[in-house]
Amino acid sequence: MDNRRPLQGGLLYWGSALVMLTIPVSALALDAEIEGIEGDMADNVEIYLKNLDGSEYSVNRLRAEVMRLTQEAMRVYGYYEPQIEMQFDDEETPEEVALVIDKGEPVRLEVIDFTLAGDAANDEPFQQAIDDYPQQLDDVLLHEPYDSLKGRLQALNIQRGYFDWQFTDERMEIRPWAHSARLYLGIDSGPRYRFGKVAIHGNHILEERLRNLKPFDYGDPYLASEVAEFNNELGSTEWFGSISVRPRLDRQKGALALPEHDSWWSALDVEEIPMPEQGPRINRQALVSATSLYSPEQPYMPIDVVVTPADRHQFETGIGYATDVGPRLQFSWEQPWINRYGHSLDHKLYLSGPDQQFSGTYNIPLDDPLRDSYRLQYGLRNQDIEDTESFESTIDFGRHWVFDNDWEQTIYLRATYEDFTQGNESNQVLLLYPGVQWTRTRTRNPQFPTWGDRQTLNLQYSSEAWGSDAEFFRMTGDTAWIRKWGDDNRFIGRLGVGMIETDDFSNIPPSLRFFTGGDTTVRGYSYESLSPEDENGKLTGGQNLLAGSVEAQRRITGKWWGAVFFDAGDAFTDWWPDEVNKSAGLGVRWISPVGPIRLDLAHPFDDDDNSVRFHFAIGPEF
Repeated sequence: MDNRRPLQGGLLYWGSALVMLTIPVSALALDAEIEGIEGDMADNVEIYLKNLDGSEYSVNRLRAEVMRLTQEAMRVYGYYEPQIEMQFDDEETPEEVALVIDKGEPVRLEVIDFTLAGDAANDEPFQQAIDDYPQQLDDVLLHEPYDSLKGRLQALNIQRGYFDWQFTDERMEIRPWAHSARLYLGIDSGPRYRFGKVAIHGNHILEERLRNLKPFDYGDPYLASEVAEFNNELGSTEWFGSISVRPRLDRQKGALALPEHDSWWSALDVEEIPMPEQGPRINRQALVSATSLYSPEQPYMPIDVVVTPADRHQFETGIGYATDVGPRLQFSWEQPWINRYGHSLDHKLYLSGPDQQFSGTYNIPLDDPLRDSYRLQYGLRNQDIEDTESFESTIDFGRHWVFDNDWEQTIYLRATYEDFTQGNESNQVLLLYPGVQWTRTRTRNPQFPTWGDRQTLNLQYSSEAWGSDAEFFRMTGDTAWIRKWGDDNRFIGRLGVGMIETDDFSNIPPSLRFFTGGDTTVRGYSYESLSPEDENGKLTGGQNLLAGSVEAQRRITGKWWGAVFFDAGDAFTDWWPDEVNKSAGLGVRWISPVGPIRLDLAHPFDDDDNSVRFHFAIGPEF
């Protein structure tokens, strides 16, 4: 079978007149056709030969060079004695060579001898690396697994704190005449270092707060991943403009070595000043070698942390558009730290036609700053949507926890005053109620998640016993899921529920009643237009909510995706609803630099107008 393949690369584009005028044809790279081998081995021969310039050699030297490079390319696959026939197209000025290769008998593994010494001999990842070696005795020798194992063991030594490691044996013995190979690899890891003292420099936050973020304790076995985690934890606080967390690798044994340059007194250009006598010196390398002979049985690795403060005032503005609310503007002012305890404060102003909000959050971190904190939140909100007019002021104080399983819990006490008109009903209420919320969000590739889910459950209770104008129990919950099938298919599902148990619904303000419809709930209907109605056809809001959606997306090309979806949901008074509003439609997604841009056309099945509605939004699903 003819397995010929041309050697790629090297020919210059014929239309480049300037290049052709300045570079002679004889300087072009040598083309090759290869017969007798295929697959990775043939590809490797091509790689070795592709930069060979025939004009730089005599014919005899070129022949030898092609022979040498071809043999080298085949050795890594275990073929050390190939028979190679070659023929040039022109013996005077060759531009092309034809190779006919007989691989010959391969070299096979006769001995595989890998050994571990030092503390790594009892460290499971090292033994696992050796156990994972893919070749066995009598297999055809491949160089790549041996080189990969060396690299893997080297990386493990650094990652797991074996800073005194060394190869004790590193041999690949090849016997081409016997068609055999012997592999030897030995590592003496030395002792495993443990985490030493942590030195923090440049901090403006209480040092104890920063130390509480360490995922390790003094004396724990060293792990580079925990150093990186400490760095990430410090970054997540947003207290710092720059962060460096590093092991003190080069100071352990060299710190006492004398400098190689002259001392300060011998550098002064003065006379008649007695100079101290200079005794024997020990250079750094000699001292390191000497101290290694008497190193402590259990060495420790100090960690140096260097930080600089983040800007104390940070501002951000944003302009956007969504079919739910039209044009919108957002302005935020954040103070990531306002004192040495790491307290933070942020304010946000949101403006759109039907909805204007001002809110603030004062965060008080506790001993574990990222996982335990108090929060004081306050805000003002004005709404004029459909049949709802409302002015709301709210303040709440709560405690927030983040758990290792990614769940977050907030327990809070909230006070709300709301002056509202809902349909033909007007009221003013003051509510005081505690609540608890659990939430978890997990995503991969947050800009356009390929996998993720979100769950939220919120419970609230208000009673007239402590001065609230309404007595109620309110529950909301929602879940959303994103999964990807292959590289080009993406699926999204959502479900949201809510209920209010009360004997005096007229004192429940619109901010706590249920409405649905819009870009992110039931498409095909206008924003928060689905709810029970009074006798005059005005929206009243519901005591219960049920809304769900399923969506399938497929990549069209590059960053463009198509979507098909089905939505259903409604807000209603009595559970279970007789029917829910439904819609279906098609959409387009573009993964832009500012996030996914979503464009949907939805057809409502339960709308009297029965018209198609356009939806536009920017940002990921959650």
